Amino acid sequence: MTERRFAVEEVTEAAPVPKAPPLRAVAEAEAAAAPRQPDYLDGFLNPQPEPAEAPVGGIVEDVVAALRQIHDPEIPVNIYDLGLIYGVEVDNGHAVVTMTLTTPSCPVAESMPGEVEIRVCAVPGIQSCDVNLVWDPAWDPGKMTDEAKLEMGML
Repeated sequence: MTERRFAVEEVTEAAPVPKAPPLRAVAEAEAAAAPRQPDYLDGFLNPQPEPAEAPVGGIVEDVVAALRQIHDPEIPVNIYDLGLIYGVEVDNGHAVVTMTLTTPSCPVAESMPGEVEIRVCAVPGIQSCDVNLVWDPAWDPGKMTDEAKLEMGML
């Protein structure tokens, strides 16, 4: 192993460092030099427009349609027909979804509520969403729709 040595130099005064130009001046100089490429983050930073108001009944139906697009990864049935959704309420652009999972040890227990929130918030007219994960009453196959039972071969 090689031995490292450090030299210490004592100084009484540091050399002056030139002051950097303001960021605005740098940005303006760069903009003048070349046209600006589109920044895809601009849409996220701009204020979001207010969603168009839709009839409450229509919004609930749209939320249910969005929930029917989410499938349980272990069962080839959507979570709504599977009976995991206990309630959907919409009030003034805010949705509250009450749901459960097939078991508390379900592998998607951490990700499924987040996916439900994302899908519901994507519905036009919904501004925010709360997902309440409940365990009472417990889920059982009797909560499935007839379509889901047929698809699973239970009818």
